[in-house]
Amino acid sequence: MAQEKEATGAIEWRIKMANGSSESLAPTEARGCPGIAWLALKGLVVGLVMKVCDFLKKAWDLGHNEPRKVIHGVKVGMALTVVSLFYYMRPLYEGVGGNAMWAVMTVVVVFENTVGATLSKSINRICGTLLAGFLAIGIHWIADRSGKDFEPFIIGFSVFLLASAATFSRFIPSVKARFDYGAMIFILTFSLVSVSGYRVDELFDLATQRMSTIIIGTCLCIVITMIICPIWAGEQLHMLITGNMDKLANSLDDYFNDSGGFAGSDRESDKKLLGYKCVLGSKATEESMANFARWEPAHGQFNFRHPWKQYLKIGASIRNCAYCIEALNGCVSSENEVSELTKKHISNIAIKVSSHSSMVIKALARTMKEMKKSSAMDLLVGEMNNAVLELQEDLKSLPNLFINPKPLLQEPECPENNTTTKAEAEATALMDIIPLVTLASLLIEIVARVEGMVTAVEELAKLAEFKAVGTEKANQNQTSNKIVPNQSAHQRV
Repeated sequence: MAQEKEATGAIEWRIKMANGSSESLAPTEARGCPGIAWLALKGLVVGLVMKVCDFLKKAWDLGHNEPRKVIHGVKVGMALTVVSLFYYMRPLYEGVGGNAMWAVMTVVVVFENTVGATLSKSINRICGTLLAGFLAIGIHWIADRSGKDFEPFIIGFSVFLLASAATFSRFIPSVKARFDYGAMIFILTFSLVSVSGYRVDELFDLATQRMSTIIIGTCLCIVITMIICPIWAGEQLHMLITGNMDKLANSLDDYFNDSGGFAGSDRESDKKLLGYKCVLGSKATEESMANFARWEPAHGQFNFRHPWKQYLKIGASIRNCAYCIEALNGCVSSENEVSELTKKHISNIAIKVSSHSSMVIKALARTMKEMKKSSAMDLLVGEMNNAVLELQEDLKSLPNLFINPKPLLQEPECPENNTTTKAEAEATALMDIIPLVTLASLLIEIVARVEGMVTAVEELAKLAEFKAVGTEKANQNQTSNKIVPNQSAHQRV
């Protein structure tokens, strides 16, 4: 007699023997294979569906957070649709022949996200193709007139010489920055035309047709990218620099809390605190945007000859300040073993220095956003420098803690060990003072680098002719609060 038993979620068959015992009847392998195969197939399909859903969710979030990328995709699709009409409309196809494919290829390779990048690639492609085509036709004409014996040598030597020279030019920094794509197109076009077996007259007709389709493709890309929701590289660079300034200012604001102590590591402002890290890795993006911005026409508040190179100098000064904040971050993180009394000796003035430095950086960011000179910049810089003077005055009192370390360490009860204990106390005081001197030195260095940012922004304001904005109230405040650089805040009071 067989009976059915459920154990661990599975069905088990048992046979009752004559002596009253029972034995398990194992299922055959053939009976379990279909179920295992079905479960494996089901798991595979479910996993694939989950991955597809996850991908679609990430794509939706990207499009929702950055709609400009969606718009760029729509513009590329529109451009490709227009150039495809050369194949589907017979009059256009007969006008350009089978070379209409070059228009499609041109749209694919030159259409970029920003106007400057599209203009750069379009102009590079046209110039590289024109120059290479005319040189190749000229060399073919000379080789054809030289006879069949010298023709392969002339063409081979020309390919070697021009391809080597063009490739070497791509290592020159000024050429690589602006004409690298054009040099690559020159090498490709010249090599293809040179090794082709067409006659000179056939080459000229072929080059004319291909050049016309390339011009059609590039002009279409330029028109669409400039008219339909244009994304300007110069504007992106401007927003990147001002955003980096804001992140730098927020980092300085959050290093010290309002209670006079050092910043903690479990606060909600950790994201702002470490915002300066984004500044450290923005050099390549800034250089790329500045290079593309030079190709763009006048747009918005930016003239045709806008000093985009100055933005690179401002970005460099921002990173110099961020490097100091990185060192300050390490210094503040190591302050957990310093005595509370020694912390309070310098924390208040440290808050003041960092706060004034942050105010100056925010004023610089506001100046760049509005493209107007700040009437209070001199006052803010003066207050920042006076805070540094106060910090230096407080540093002069640190040796008193070293000479008389009683507040840091209690006197011993055993007078016979007084000498040894005093030396230990002095060593302890010294170990407390060194980190604070390091922190103060970093704050002073940050102020110096903030002044470098001020100089760079003022140079940009001069080159770009920022508008001067000032009110009578601001001028009166500057007159009444005139700063004397060699005096501390206590002496002015």
